[in-house]
Parts: sequence; C-alpha cells; structure tokens
Amino acid sequence: MVKLNKIYTKTGDDGTTGLVDGSRIAKNNPRMAAIGDVDELNSALGFAICEITDDALVKTLRIVQNDLFDLGADLATPAAEGDDFAPSAMVLRVVPSQVERLETEIDAVNADLNPLTSFILPGGSKAAAAIHCARAIARRTERTCVAAAQEIAVNPQALAYINRLSDYLFVVGRALNNGGKDDILWVPGASR
Repeated sequence: MVKLNKIYTKTGDDGTTGLVDGSRIAKNNPRMAAIGDVDELNSALGFAICEITDDALVKTLRIVQNDLFDLGADLATPAAEGDDFAPSAMVLRVVPSQVERLETEIDAVNADLNPLTSFILPGGSKAAAAIHCARAIARRTERTCVAAAQEIAVNPQALAYINRLSDYLFVVGRALNNGGKDDILWVPGASR
C-alpha cells in the first residue's frame, strides 16, 4: 500500500523526477511524457464517470482507472536485465489478463451496438462526449508510449493494453449514445 505523508519533496525542482528504481530522469523525457499522458487519460476517465449513471459501467471504468495506475507504474519501472517484464512482489507490470479483460469487454459492448455504417463524430450525450475525449487522449497516450519504446524497453503488454483501451472507449462511447442509435454520423464534405 502506498502511503504519502508529504506531497512536496522539492527533489524535482531541478527538472528531474524519480523512477521506481530510484534513478532520476528529466521531466521532459519520452518516458515521462507517456506517464503524464496516462495520468491525463485517467483524469479524463474520472471526469467522464461523473456523467455516467450505469453502475456496472462505472465499476468497469474504475477497474480501468486502476489499470492505468498499473500502467503508469509499469512505465516508471525500468526493465530488468534482458528486458524482463515479469511482475513480482516489488514490480508492478501490465499483464496479459488485463489486455484480455478489455478484449472481452469490447466484444460484449460491441455485440449490443447498432452496426457501424459510417465514421461517427465525437459527441451525442454528455457522457459519450466525455468518453470520446478520453478515447482521443488514449490514442495520444499510445503514441507517446510508442515514442518512449523507441528509446527504452517498454512492456509489450503495456502497449497492447493502451491500444485496446482506445478501442474499448470507442465502443463505450457508442453504447452511451443509446447503443449507437444516437451516434452523430460524419457527413463527408458537409460544409461545402
């Protein structure tokens, strides 16, 4: 269990931040950009949850929020020798079962949606619009995680998780629009 007695430490005043192993990196390092985007995504989900009245969906999204803390911890933990991403009592990693759970959720939600016949515009209900904002942040988070992976070893399961999460949020946004019935369809060239 994490215990935070003091919120400010002053150790980051020089523009660096600490990783799980005690090493320090610049706050603008690609690893930190990915961690920051994970944090922003988690905050966006927290905001979206405020608009959702379906208790089962809120419960699932809270699990996702916890997974995002796991993802942040994973990204903040440098790989062991040989790019070993095995979790342990002291090392938190995103694991295949978290990715598989998202895939199961995607399939379950998608099964109840109207067939997709066009691209859709983000929006509809307030809840759907908030989820679509989180989805867009998830896509950016995936890009920053991939950018970090070009410089450091990143857990492949972490990359798979963030990729699936944006897909999951897409179908949840549609579900929140009356099962897709209230989706706003893209009209190509509508402003011409």
